[in-house]
Parts: sequence; structure tokens; C-alpha cells
Amino acid sequence: MNIKKLPRTKLGFFPTPITELKRISGHLNGPRIYIKRDDLSGLAFGGNKTRKLEYLIADAITNGYDTVITGGAEQSNHCRQTAAAAVSCGLECHLVLGGNETPAPTGNLLIDKLLGVKIHWTGEFRKGEKIPDIANQLRIAGRKPYIIPYGGSNPIGVYGFIEAMGELNNQLSETKLNIDHIIFASSSGGTHAGMILGKEIYNIGANLIGIEIDKAEDEGPYINRLLKLVNQTSEFIELNRFFNKLEIILRKEYLGDGYGIVGELERSAIKLLAEKEGILVDPVYTGRALGGLIDMIEKKEFMKSENVLFWHTGGTPALFTYSKLV
Repeated sequence: MNIKKLPRTKLGFFPTPITELKRISGHLNGPRIYIKRDDLSGLAFGGNKTRKLEYLIADAITNGYDTVITGGAEQSNHCRQTAAAAVSCGLECHLVLGGNETPAPTGNLLIDKLLGVKIHWTGEFRKGEKIPDIANQLRIAGRKPYIIPYGGSNPIGVYGFIEAMGELNNQLSETKLNIDHIIFASSSGGTHAGMILGKEIYNIGANLIGIEIDKAEDEGPYINRLLKLVNQTSEFIELNRFFNKLEIILRKEYLGDGYGIVGELERSAIKLLAEKEGILVDPVYTGRALGGLIDMIEKKEFMKSENVLFWHTGGTPALFTYSKLV
């Protein structure tokens, strides 16, 4: 199936490996569980956003921008990877972060500081709401800022995960491995949208099960925004296939007390994977998604004969901001 091709700047180490979680599979007495390790993508502690940034940064460079600006929460994995991508390509970087400056930065914020990028604090606004104002200030100062949206989730960013599904398809073909279900964290929508489109383009038969991470719906129901992004990208890449809500699996029951608030679900999942497999997941995204997967297994939602793939989207530095995990 032919789709539009976009310029790419190599930033990460791909393909990321797929390994079987034999010990945790045996412990849960459920299906075989595999993990795709996007936490090993290599850019400043890695993560799934590197896939999006390979296309977003390429678009910025191709079109003559000299500055990158994006936003997120204080411990944003996307902002940390964007900062690393920008400086590695010689671009000035501005991060617009929710919250207030802290005298003792930890986790992702510490890495942002080490990378030497400019940070703008915006209090209660953690989704880049102040980016347009800051971008205007940069233009007045003579810069040419390239705006990367929250989570890198626009059609160019989504393209990174369309290609990720092509990567997965090649790995499954090479290893003769059949995957029945793919479970992952779904938040700003770019990863999930790319997976939906990539599943269609590469004819991957696995069910895609997104675990919703953020209960905030100030911009309307998340599934509506996700569906809009899927269809916008379908048109952008000239696939021109219209999708509907019935084609999206989105699990909302693991939202807990809200974004970034760690409960027993996340705490237990993080400890179990660490103790059984020596693999770390973060408290905000992958810990919640893994907790959802474990709950689904315990509720016998999968057959023992099935193969389930957990897509580790990274975020490990955020672990160092949650001392109450142990």
C-alpha cells in the first residue's frame, strides 16, 4: 500500500528489540507476554517520542527553522526527548512547562537542565497553552520557531508510529511470531493514531488496546480528538481511509485519581516487572498501562494460548521523582 513519504532525520536506535517476559507470564498464569523496548531508542534515555521527532525535526530543518518550541508537564518525556533532538541537530530549543521552577530538579527536568535548553514556566498550563505567545516573542527577537504540539501529536509526528508498525511487522515476519493483542499507553494520541494507521497499511492482525492515561477532558472527550487525528493523518499521507470510533479500543477504567497520580495499580505493576524481569517502567504512562494489562490478565480477558505484546513507550527518568514507589 503506497502512502506519502516524509523526510527523516536519524535520531534513535531502531529497530528496538522485542523480548519475551517469561517470568512474569508464568507468574500471572495467563498468555505469553512480549515487550517492545522503545525505552531503548537511545535519545537521552530513549522513549517513543524519538520516533515522532525523527520526522518533526526533519520537517523543521527542511523548511529552514532555527528554533524548536514545545510544551508539556514538568516531567514531560516528550519535552526531554525534544530537547535532546534539537540540540543534537544544532537547533535552539524552548520548553514551555507547566508548574513552577524548582531549586532541586530531578528526573526529566534535570535532563532538560543538563541539555541547556531554555525553560518557560507556565503554572497550571501543562499542555503548551502558552506556546503561541512565546513563539511570537521569539519571532520578534528574530528567530524562526518551529512549533511541535503537545506530545508531538500531529500528522507528521503520527508518521513516526506508522513506520514503527512497519518495523514491528518486519520483526514479526523475521521471527515467525504471531501477536494477538498490543497494549500501550494512550495519551496525546500520536502513538495510538500511528498504530491504527500502521495496522491498516501493513495488514497487522493484532488488536490494538490503548490504556487511557489522562482523565482531563477540557478539550472534549479524548476519543474524539484521537479519531480526528487518525483521519487527519489518513488524509495527509494520502491513504484516504475514513475510520470511526468502533475501530478504536480505548480502556478508560485505569485512570485512577488522574494524570501523574500514582496509585496501587501503578505501584504494583512497576514493582512486579522490576522484580520478575529487571525491567523498569515509569509511574505516569507505562506503569499505568502495564497495570491495566495485568488487571486484564487476572480477569481472564486473554486466552492462555494467545500472545500479547506490551509496547514500552519509555519514560524511565520520571521514576526518580517518585520516592514513595518503595
